[in-house]
Amino acid sequence: MKKLIIVTLLVIIIPFLFVKIFVQTDTIKFKYVTNNTIRVKDEKTNKIIKLPFEEYIKGVVAGEMPADFEIEALKAQAVASRSYALYQMTATKNKEYDVLNTTANQVYLTDEQLKQNWKNDYNQKINKIKKAVAETSGEYLTYKGMIVNAMFFSTSTGKTENSEEVFVSALPYLRSVDSKWDEQSPAYTDTYTFTLKDFYTKLNIPYNDKLTIEVTQKTSTGRIKKLKINNVELNGRDVATKLSLRSNYFEIIQNKDKVTINTKGFGHGVGMSQYGANGMAKEGYKYNQILKHYYQNTEIKKI
Repeated sequence: MKKLIIVTLLVIIIPFLFVKIFVQTDTIKFKYVTNNTIRVKDEKTNKIIKLPFEEYIKGVVAGEMPADFEIEALKAQAVASRSYALYQMTATKNKEYDVLNTTANQVYLTDEQLKQNWKNDYNQKINKIKKAVAETSGEYLTYKGMIVNAMFFSTSTGKTENSEEVFVSALPYLRSVDSKWDEQSPAYTDTYTFTLKDFYTKLNIPYNDKLTIEVTQKTSTGRIKKLKINNVELNGRDVATKLSLRSNYFEIIQNKDKVTINTKGFGHGVGMSQYGANGMAKEGYKYNQILKHYYQNTEIKKI
């Protein structure tokens, strides 16, 4: 009898261990129950593809936020991305496409691209992304009944920006808020070095041995809106773009024939900071609390 029990256990346990050790876990199969679709234009090929809406959100979360972020941060990203997409769709319903697949709107990556990027980690990472999307399925943000333009970016300077100080409109839910968690970001500070000649060439300014910088206008958090370089008037965001800086919060220092630029933050600074969201999640905040911090006085609704 004892031998029979042992043999029976071995018959059960050995195949289980074999499967556990040698067979790779398959990806989670989620069924998105929705009739909604979105038209996505590939900026490289100019092709337009129509996707199930939640499938698109999965590709955006994977493209916009690192998969190793906390699950509550990924869920906040899913709701923000869904809100942003719905907001864009209301403005583009008479056009041939709704969104671009790049940072011009939101980065969308296909499964093929993700498999190439993640390789052996694909199953683990895509399951985590799918979990974040599925657990917030259909959820989006509203302000007084209207869909929110849920902008987001990588890393703040310690505070986010008021929308009108970066873009045109003063939106009541895109107010400057504290974001102390961003100091954990690898992009919180950065340093760039240029030759003086290269610096002038990139900004299309005549060469001069002496470099003079005069900041004429800043945002309330210290980002440079306008400045003069050797008496040439420039926009701070244009300078950041032309020099490929991470943000327009910068300091320019000349050292003989070299120019050093120190920056803080990464991105435009309006809406949800992704590294801030991850920092909040690490402290135990839930995704709805993260969203209400970065998008003031908003409510979560469900499609």
